[in-house]
Amino acid sequence: MTKLIVFTDLHIVPEGQSIIGLDPFQRFSAGIAHVNRYHADADRVIIMGDLAHQADRASYERLKALLDRLVPPLAITIGNHDRRDTFLEVFPEVAQDEDGYIQEVIDLPDCRLVILDTLFAPPYDYPRSHAGFLCTRRLAWLDRQLETAGDLPVLLFMHHPPHATGFTAMDMMRLINEVDFYEVVKRRGNVLHIFAGHVHRTISGSSRGIPFSVFKSPAYQQPMPFDTTDPSLAVDEPAAYGIAIMTDTGVLVHTEDYEIAVREAEVA
Repeated sequence: MTKLIVFTDLHIVPEGQSIIGLDPFQRFSAGIAHVNRYHADADRVIIMGDLAHQADRASYERLKALLDRLVPPLAITIGNHDRRDTFLEVFPEVAQDEDGYIQEVIDLPDCRLVILDTLFAPPYDYPRSHAGFLCTRRLAWLDRQLETAGDLPVLLFMHHPPHATGFTAMDMMRLINEVDFYEVVKRRGNVLHIFAGHVHRTISGSSRGIPFSVFKSPAYQQPMPFDTTDPSLAVDEPAAYGIAIMTDTGVLVHTEDYEIAVREAEVA
């Protein structure tokens, strides 16, 4: 029974910096300690991008030092706040496809994990490159992984949601070629669940008949008003990661608000 821990939107900053008064490094460090204590048996920890808030080398090096503490094996990709070249300078050993994108396929006994690189860059032309995009080469790679999955159900992991989530500002920066994406996904019919980040909220539902889960960030969260057009808003709410567990009949998805989690309590 596969167990996966899913982090997204770490937004690590250089030492001494913070975001709305919060320290993403400290918050993610607490998340790693929590995983090591309670989920050291996880088959993978998957991190879905926005690793460094400013895509700077110092922040990637701080992140690498944190990840060296992680007990379960790691799979990682990037998001719109990242730079592929700078990330690879610090993480040269990370899995890449034949075209240099930060994506990989992992086969476990009961599922195939497909991890996608949705960064719409270079060029790093903001705000354009804050949206997600899968070029023809990445879509072809995805199609091959789905085609060769055999009897294994497929779990997809990607930074940008491939459909609207209800948050006006963030939906303007979702995967912009969602129609092309779903054409590939629906063609094979073996994707059991899609996992994404980017929005900094816990969101679940289905799109085109495929269930999805979007997870909160360890760093900070998106305020709840749906109609704002400002994507830079942030609020101090508890840090979180996701837990996905394969079962005989599908997949269970949980969210762990690890900063406020209490393991034992007596109910009178």
